[in-house]
Amino acid sequence: MLSTAALRAHLLAARLAGPVATSREESLRSYRLFAARDPRVLLGLDPEWRWGEGDLLRLMADKCGVSADPSHVSGPDVIDPERTVAALEAFAERLREAVRARSPLLFGTGHPHRLLGFYVSLAQALSAAGCVVLTPAQGVGVDMVTRFGVRAHRIDYVRGVALVREPGAREPGSATGAHTHSPLPVRIALGALAEAGGPLPELVVGDHGWVCGAGQLGVDTIGLADTDDPALFVGEAEGRVSVAVPLDDAVRSDYYRPLLRWVLHRASLPPGQEWL
Repeated sequence: MLSTAALRAHLLAARLAGPVATSREESLRSYRLFAARDPRVLLGLDPEWRWGEGDLLRLMADKCGVSADPSHVSGPDVIDPERTVAALEAFAERLREAVRARSPLLFGTGHPHRLLGFYVSLAQALSAAGCVVLTPAQGVGVDMVTRFGVRAHRIDYVRGVALVREPGAREPGSATGAHTHSPLPVRIALGALAEAGGPLPELVVGDHGWVCGAGQLGVDTIGLADTDDPALFVGEAEGRVSVAVPLDDAVRSDYYRPLLRWVLHRASLPPGQEWL
């Protein structure tokens, strides 16, 4: 099991924290768009407070460790590994609470190519610990805005983790899905649960629109976010996201495996049995 010092070293070596692949230009562009309330970066969140670019830069400096200097406009962005470790600790504590309460859970990702294995292993461990992992709206269609226009997708699940894929792209249950920031899938999934009269999730675990879309609807959420995803950190600041973990969300999928082991250990859960 990784010590906290070893976890910190891994974060830096894998560029999950420290200087990351996300550029300063990308992050600042996202802050400008968020300040203008562009839905592409709101991720389903409807902020209660006014967030200017300066406010967002200060928030992201506090939450992630990026430079607070507005004149720093180029080069790689930086995530403070200490902030990542602290947020992973809070992430693990919230999972531990879910196990104690035998909470029904919903997992969903807009980053299936990178993060699916991380979430699948979490879902398997929490299911083994007695939590119900919900899989609503399996196969239900959702029209997604893409750079090629509006395209039909459908909701699918891989071992308890929701994603969206274009019809015919792969067989149901395969590990390939579409990258998306949209909150529409989680809205559809939660709506299907409400309509069926079954249990609603007491916690949603994921990223992008799965976290912000659920948080906006009043569901407790925890998730992972990069420096160009200010919505999760705004949601955390406003009380609609319980934990936002700052890290690069697009490195090699196996680089997240040590984080998974550390989180499962801190949450007093058995090692995950699944990895994709």
